Amino acid sequence: MTIASKQLINYQIKSPQVLLIDHENNNRGLTSTREALQLAESVGLDLVVVSESKDTPVAKILDHGKHQYQQKKRHRQSAKPTMKEVQLRPNVGESDYSLRIDRAVQWLGKGDSVKFQIRLRGREHQHRERASELLDRIVADIGQAGKVQSLDKRSLIVQVIPA
Repeated sequence: MTIASKQLINYQIKSPQVLLIDHENNNRGLTSTREALQLAESVGLDLVVVSESKDTPVAKILDHGKHQYQQKKRHRQSAKPTMKEVQLRPNVGESDYSLRIDRAVQWLGKGDSVKFQIRLRGREHQHRERASELLDRIVADIGQAGKVQSLDKRSLIVQVIPA
């Protein structure tokens, strides 16, 4: 978004010469800015500076509106939140538990969502109530940093999104 506003287009380009890349992606080499503008107008597109260098900027003939839209779209895709996953056992130690909760709160602060999964092994399946109590404790401890998106006590998974 900020990148698009810094780009010089058409008559904003003050440099006398530009390295020109035309609308068919052919490198035209060093061309006067006036000629490049005439070529861009004859095709019905804009002359846009894509790379500002010290002596001669690199300019490309393209549709500026379409170029801005694609840049914004790329920026939005790179800024999508990710899903972080935390796996626990029902008999997790207190320090380990608090460490995982603190890390999850940090992730939620950054805008990522967090998925807690409690794994049961062997005889731990006989004490599923401990695992569901742990899920309730997780929900209570993370309550202020995020809100519960889904709580599945059958598969022992809770998904938390930023509040």
